[in-house]
Amino acid sequence: MTLRHIRIFLEVCEQDCHVTRAAEALHMTQPAVTLAIQEMEGYYGVKLFERIGRRLRITEAGVRLRESGGHIIELFDRMEKGLRNWDALGVLRVGASLTIGSQLMPGYVKAFRQKYPDMEVQVTVATSSQLEQKILDNTLDFALMEGVVHTPSIVAEAYMEDRLAVLCPADGPFRPGQVISQETFRAQPLLLREHGSGTRETFERAVGQAGFSVTPTWEAMSNRALLNAVIGGLGICVLSAWIAAGDVARGRVAEVTVEGLDFTRHFRIIHHRDKFLTPAARDFMDLCRRYESEHPEEAWEGH
Repeated sequence: MTLRHIRIFLEVCEQDCHVTRAAEALHMTQPAVTLAIQEMEGYYGVKLFERIGRRLRITEAGVRLRESGGHIIELFDRMEKGLRNWDALGVLRVGASLTIGSQLMPGYVKAFRQKYPDMEVQVTVATSSQLEQKILDNTLDFALMEGVVHTPSIVAEAYMEDRLAVLCPADGPFRPGQVISQETFRAQPLLLREHGSGTRETFERAVGQAGFSVTPTWEAMSNRALLNAVIGGLGICVLSAWIAAGDVARGRVAEVTVEGLDFTRHFRIIHHRDKFLTPAARDFMDLCRRYESEHPEEAWEGH
């Protein structure tokens, strides 16, 4: 099997298992693409695609090859492009979960560009679960996220501490800084981030350790939507202190503490364990580790 076989296989995957479109993209004939796939299946003794009805679908063996093959091709391409000063002139693909992407990533990219002005930084903001999948698919070089990883092939490093803030309407029944009981907290209408977000995962872990679960009144992918709902008196939300700091400082929402609940968490840098990290990628990751100490003026009041 050759790199050519892997590239053909990955293109078929990219084209949603459509052999004709893959052949067009590769400037090949359809029989040549089909033959390459058959040669791979014969070499490994497995089926990479199976026909269900009128469509091809990738098998479990194909999914494994797609993950490994993507990294093999990426490593080979990096090697070639590195000989042409790719590390200073190329593209860095970085993912971020919503909180990090909205509050910290702009500062990270601005600082990074001072050292690498000619490098393009492509940022993808998504949920923690989506970022994990993009790391596995090799569509991101690394990512910054709030949740914990669930895949053994992904390496995670905690680089910064964060906490979730319990936020109430400013004109509600609770005063800023008040400590409320878990029973009182559970009786409030709760407005939470969606499943798959690092914020929701941290919240559910904390209440699970306390021995209870909740059913939210609202679920949203937007931090701003949840804060606006709290400002409107519709309930209590639990969000990163980074996100809420401005509204807390302006008195638009009040932060309280729930007795016995620990909402401390860490932001994490994640990458595939087999990923080749260029010097530029490692510099970006190191910048993230140092950023809070080197830019204290950007730490929001109340964080």
